[in-house]
Amino acid sequence: MPESPKTPGRTARKWLLTQNSDLRRIGVFNWTLPAFVVEMPDGSHFNVCPQASACANLCYARVGTYRFKNVRSAHIRNLLLCRDAPEEFEKRMTDELSHKRYADKWIRLHDSGDFYSDEYLLTWMHIMRNSPGVRFYCYTKEISRFKRLVENNAPENFLWCYSLGGKEDHLIDLGTERHADVFPDVEALIAADYTDQTESDLLSVLSESPLVGIPANRIPHLLKKQGRETFGSLQRKRDEKLRAKNSGVTRESELVR
Repeated sequence: MPESPKTPGRTARKWLLTQNSDLRRIGVFNWTLPAFVVEMPDGSHFNVCPQASACANLCYARVGTYRFKNVRSAHIRNLLLCRDAPEEFEKRMTDELSHKRYADKWIRLHDSGDFYSDEYLLTWMHIMRNSPGVRFYCYTKEISRFKRLVENNAPENFLWCYSLGGKEDHLIDLGTERHADVFPDVEALIAADYTDQTESDLLSVLSESPLVGIPANRIPHLLKKQGRETFGSLQRKRDEKLRAKNSGVTRESELVR
C-alpha cells in the first residue's frame, strides 16, 4: 500500500493522481495527460486526442496554466509512463488507488487528454476492476472505441459521457445517449434543454437527463472564436463541408472515367 505523503522520516510521495481547483471543491481526484498533439522529449509528436476536431481550436487545456512549463512537463511524464510502460503504470496506479485517501472517492480520467489507444483504455479497465472501492468517470470523444470495448463490458464502477466536437459525433444518438456539449453561456444551454453541470462536474454522469450542458470557459479569445456556436454545431458544420468536398471529388472522379 502506498505510504502517506506525511509519514515522518520518509520522502514525500509523488501521487499519480492530483486535484485541480474545480475538482478539489467536490472531492474528485483526476488523471491528466497533455491535450491534442504534443511534442515529446525525443522531438517526435503524439496525438493524445485522435478524435478531436472542432474542439481542438477551443480547448481550454491548450492555453493558460496548462502551458506552464512545470505543468506541461508533469503531463508529458504521465503520458510517457502510461504509453511506454503500461504494465508499470497499471501496477503503480492500482497500488496507489488502494490507499485510504481514495476510499469511496471519484476519479475523473482526463481533465485533459483522451483514451488514445485500445491498449490504454483496456489498461484503465483492468485498474478499475482491481479497484472496486473507487469510482471512475470521464468525458470522451473516442465513441467507436467505447462502443466496441466498453459499452457491453463496462466495469461496474465506471461511468462516462460522450463529448461533442469530435470526428465521431455522428456515431452518438443525441436523443438517447448521454453526451455533453459546450455552450457559449448558461442561458444558451438552458434554451437548448440541456442540463447545466456547473454545480458539480459529477453531473456529467449522474444527472437525470442525458443531455449535459457545459458553459464555455471564460477565456476571452476562445469565447470570441466560438461565438454563439456550440462545439456540436461547429462540428456539424465542419462535417457538412467535408461531405460536400468529398462529394465534389467523387463527381469529378466519375467524370474523368
